[in-house]
Amino acid sequence: MYSDTRKLIVFSAPSGSGKTTIVRHLLNATDLPLAFSISATTREPRPGEIDGKDYYFLSVEAFKKRIAEEAFVEWEEVYEGVFYGTLKSEIERIWNAGKSVVFDIDVEGGISIKRHFGDQALTIFVQPPSIDDLRKRLEERNTEGPEQLETRVSKASKELQRAPEFDTILINDQLEEALVKAEKIAAQFISE
Repeated sequence: MYSDTRKLIVFSAPSGSGKTTIVRHLLNATDLPLAFSISATTREPRPGEIDGKDYYFLSVEAFKKRIAEEAFVEWEEVYEGVFYGTLKSEIERIWNAGKSVVFDIDVEGGISIKRHFGDQALTIFVQPPSIDDLRKRLEERNTEGPEQLETRVSKASKELQRAPEFDTILINDQLEEALVKAEKIAAQFISE
């Protein structure tokens, strides 16, 4: 059984690597005692995204106020004027419900969570088969214009170099295999 649910499982990756798909699978298709950490952001919601479910959408001013109040475990200005962060209250909310926290956050955020929580956190880097494959996935997603796409691909190239800083690297070239591996990794960690 699960000995301690006050744990954190962090999935980080360059945008388009499949981390969100893997996290959704763990939350919806398994019976693991996990709950999703909803990040705060200043970016505009994408079509279909819901405040308080997908993200906590904040103004830049409100986000900076929470930084000053030290309300975040970690935060970062990912792109100019676009902030993302993890609220301390979000982790407590999940732990108080008796579950382990699952994160779907960028690479810097994942490293910050590990630095803050140490062995209480497991960091998993979701790696695409190649940068070309990643570019193709981002193009197919069709959520960014050409300039944003190039910014994401450039950032991804740098993030891929950070993979060795994570506890585990999960290569996502066959989604079904990656989902099975992710389940095993998560179950083992929360049962330790």
